[in-house]
Amino acid sequence: MIYISKIMHFSASHRIYNPKFTDAENTRIFKQCANPNGHGHNFILEVVVCGEPNPDTGYVIDLKELKCIIQSEVIDLVDHKNLNIDVPALQNVLPTSENLVVFFWQLLADKIPSGKLYKIKLSESEHSSVEYYGEK
Repeated sequence: MIYISKIMHFSASHRIYNPKFTDAENTRIFKQCANPNGHGHNFILEVVVCGEPNPDTGYVIDLKELKCIIQSEVIDLVDHKNLNIDVPALQNVLPTSENLVVFFWQLLADKIPSGKLYKIKLSESEHSSVEYYGEK
């Protein structure tokens, strides 16, 4: 089994705030992430596809094609956006990194033409990341 990885970047803002909680509870639970004006990140997105190389091309998936898929399905949707407001599918979702990787998986899983989506990793900073391997 071969694992192909493509790393891309996007910038976005979000607010982690649960309307079921009071402002004080949101601040206690989510701290600065509950800031009424939100906050931003320069996210790093890693998408990993696995499979066997095609004997005619030597590729599991052409990295240029994978880049185009990630760009059109994910990056164009979220880059320089307020995730709470500008992305309709996230308007009623807490846009945590955990929820974002699941959302990105749903966007990409059926779009991979060869190989299989194996993992999505999302980093908010060099010190914090979330990985998702799909539903098992």
